[in-house]
Amino acid sequence: MVSDRSLEVLRVIVQDYVASREPVGSKSIVERHSFGVSAATIRNDMALLEEEELIAAPHTSSGRVPTDKGYRVFVDQLADLRPLSSAQRQAIETFLGQSVDLDDVLARTVRLLSQLTNHVALVQYPSLAKSRVRHIELVPLTSRRVMVVFISDSGRVEQNIIDLRADIDVESVAELRSRLNSSLGGLGLAEAASILTTFPEQFPADRAALVTEITSSLLDQVAANRQEKLVMAGAANLVRTENDFSGSIYPVLEAIEEQVTLLKLFSEVEVDRNGVAVSIGRENAEFGLGETSVLSSGYTTSGGTVARLGVLGPTRMDYPGNIATVRAVARYLGDLLAQN
Repeated sequence: MVSDRSLEVLRVIVQDYVASREPVGSKSIVERHSFGVSAATIRNDMALLEEEELIAAPHTSSGRVPTDKGYRVFVDQLADLRPLSSAQRQAIETFLGQSVDLDDVLARTVRLLSQLTNHVALVQYPSLAKSRVRHIELVPLTSRRVMVVFISDSGRVEQNIIDLRADIDVESVAELRSRLNSSLGGLGLAEAASILTTFPEQFPADRAALVTEITSSLLDQVAANRQEKLVMAGAANLVRTENDFSGSIYPVLEAIEEQVTLLKLFSEVEVDRNGVAVSIGRENAEFGLGETSVLSSGYTTSGGTVARLGVLGPTRMDYPGNIATVRAVARYLGDLLAQN
């Protein structure tokens, strides 16, 4: 059984290794930290940690580095979250507050996360399959050109400009807009799609063709909203940490390009007591990410749906700082979307 002091030794090994990327020895622990015991006693604690597979020697006569299991114990039991500074909190609030729509706020979120953590940042679009129709706007641009705007309760806005085969007057556009909103407002996307497929049948034959052109565009927009989607930024940060990977980083880069894989990973990891899900090293092996750690948290949209955001990087990362950052950004994002 690992003693409390041995767990404290594990804590400082993780902290020192993350800071320096150098294996940590008993002598440096005694010199840097106030344990009040000899280097020989620390070596005994390290031997116990090694028996428990919490640390390992990368090569003969070296210090020790944390294993995936060691990082897991550190995150679960030992990591003290560092609160963000007032300057960091103000920067998050200001940067996200300048967003103009959902696409913009999510793009800003990943840029911000990647800058704050120096890792790959990922944000999932709101769980669009559960979204509902908030409003449909038809804007006549010319007699044969109409902009179709689809707005969901998650805040997603889809716009499409279509060229019609025949003229349509402003009054007809207004009538169609009114009937679409009356029929579809508040419906789930699947139900809305079902109604749209037969919607032109409600109109006389001489108008049905024009209505079909517009509803076809709306069906495409509804389909786009039902697709799960991720926004990503900071892939270049992996290159800066390339030495933290045993081989080439290209398999990692290929894996993070697979959005389906990352969405599945997001959905399977359980949130811990801090409101953050942490998946470390070999826990990600089935996703082709066995040398990475993924930290994620949920945010709530104005429509009440929940999606994930997080960061991905090497297992040697600042877990307390990154957990605090991910959690804070998720909270700010949820608060911002709730106001809109």
